[in-house]
Amino acid sequence: MVADQCKARSHEVVLVLDRPEDWQNISSKFDVDAVIDFSHPDAAFANIIQSLDFGWPIVVGTTGWLHQLDQVKTHIAEKGGTLFYAPNFSIGMNMVFRLNRQLAWLVNQTGYQLRIREVHHVHKADAPSGTAIQLANDLIARVEGIDVWKLGTEASSGVLPIEAIREGEVNGIHEVIAESSADIITLRHEAYSREGFAFGAVLAAEFIHGKTGVFTMEDLLGY
Repeated sequence: MVADQCKARSHEVVLVLDRPEDWQNISSKFDVDAVIDFSHPDAAFANIIQSLDFGWPIVVGTTGWLHQLDQVKTHIAEKGGTLFYAPNFSIGMNMVFRLNRQLAWLVNQTGYQLRIREVHHVHKADAPSGTAIQLANDLIARVEGIDVWKLGTEASSGVLPIEAIREGEVNGIHEVIAESSADIITLRHEAYSREGFAFGAVLAAEFIHGKTGVFTMEDLLGY
């Protein structure tokens, strides 16, 4: 799907790497303007470092590797290079990120109980999703009395629960739920297909052309 989006926007796909050993057959001599990585949490960090060592800017849509982000930033600071990463490349989901931050300010100190629910296909390796973690971190940063998120459904003092469900071939559903004794508010995003993720990633690859540093969807979308 990423390749289809590239071709639709008149870009050439010069390499497709499916396995770690595929890196052994290539070199920096390939003319690459950007790498787009949708791989696996265990492979993403190595893919990023290899791309940066080749001097190739990289867009990363893989989640579950952000505990190594500081190492990547150090590598970029030392050697230069370009990284664009995001927990979710859907334009619509990034609108929900902004709405979620606004919701956090609005419900702060109102007594609403907050929770997050996400549903993905059974092949997804990480739980909760990177998108759910981003939603949670944005709430934690803005709502007093919430200190940490925890995987599960049980609410407790200072804890924001994230329910992660893996079933079928679901492309991605994320819900932020704020509930009181009087009513319930739900922010919900459902991806109909993976096309939106691929489109956003290609836009990101276009955005970083000629740039150096670390970028996110906030840079691309201007918020």
